[in-house]
Formats: sequence, structure tokens, C-alpha cells
Amino acid sequence: MRTPIVAGNWKMNLTIAEATALVREMRHELQEIQGVERVLCPPFTALSVVGELIQATPIGLGAQDMHWEDKGAFTGEVSPLMIKELCKYVIIGHSERRQFFGETDETVNKKVKAAFKHSLIPIICVGENLKQNEAGETEAFVSGQVKGALKDLMPAQVETLIVAYEPIWAIGTGKAATAAGANAVIGLRYESTEIMNGVTEVICYGTAVVVEPKQA
Repeated sequence: MRTPIVAGNWKMNLTIAEATALVREMRHELQEIQGVERVLCPPFTALSVVGELIQATPIGLGAQDMHWEDKGAFTGEVSPLMIKELCKYVIIGHSERRQFFGETDETVNKKVKAAFKHSLIPIICVGENLKQNEAGETEAFVSGQVKGALKDLMPAQVETLIVAYEPIWAIGTGKAATAAGANAVIGLRYESTEIMNGVTEVICYGTAVVVEPKQA
């Protein structure tokens, strides 16, 4: 059985100085946690400095996205060759990338294959929106995302990747899926995706965390 994983996606937050201060503040306590794989996913600008700060620790490092090509005329993009010099993990297909930047199941699949080509561990994000959830379309939609992401992969590759289920309707709304609801989605993906049969340790539940400023 795989070790449980907790990955923190910092999104578009924290400067290099702020990221440095945060890692220094929480590094010791993160190291003390046992039985859980810990991964930090800061913005691209902070990957190098965060990597240096956690270099001698069991804490993993991940990027928030990448292109599927190794190099080329893709202004603003970051390639897997660049990522692999810094990270072990890469988030692929986050709902915000799908919603705001045109990410599709096809581009997710290309990125997943590129990640494996360069020995990166993909964290594949899937999840339905509120309209789909209320219409009873969760099973079909999420299963389709998983099938699209895993197209043409080998079972041995699937055993090493991570699928993060985060219902879009729970992001920033104060709502959260129940344990039973999240487990039901996890279970349906096993049943509906042949390549995942028997690979029951690759699923995790994602949610957003907002930290309120401390009161003086």
C-alpha cells in the first residue's frame, strides 16, 4: 500500500521572500510528521529557493503545471526538462487551468505522458462543477476525465501517478463533499476505468484552504 500524500498547491501566492519565510517557519514541523508523504507546490518563481530549503528533508517538491513539449516557441510556458531539474512532482489538469486557460483532457494526457517521459510523478486533478453535480452527471464526467488523462498509459505507470479529486463546486464556496460522497466518486472511477483496476492507492481528495489573518 502506498503512503498517504498531502500536497499543498500555493497557486499564485507568495513572493520568493514570502515563500522562504513560510518554509523556514513550517519546515521543522513538516519533517516531524510520520506516515505521510508531504509535497509543496509553490509558484515557478519560488521552486528553486524552496527546493534548496527542503533539500535535506523528506519533503517533496512539485510544480503547478508544465507544457508537454521539451522546448520550443511557447512563450511563458515551462517544459518538463526545466521542471525535472527542480521537482519530483507536477500538478496537471487543475480545475483553474481547465477553466481559465483552456486545458482539456487531451492536453492533460499529453502532459501526463511527458511527465513520465522525464521521470516526473503527475498529480492529475479531476472534478465536476455544481451544475454537473446537481444534474447527477458526476460519475460520467469524472470518469471521462480520468479515462482521457490515462489514455494509452501502461498499468505500471498508473501505479505511480496520483489522481486528486476536487469537486469544483467546493472550491472557495465554504462547501465540502462528505466523506461518503468523496469515497463514492473514488469507487466509481475504479469500476469504470479498466486500467485502474486494482490500483486503489492513487486517489486523494483535494480542497481549498483559506487562512484568515490572526487577530491582534
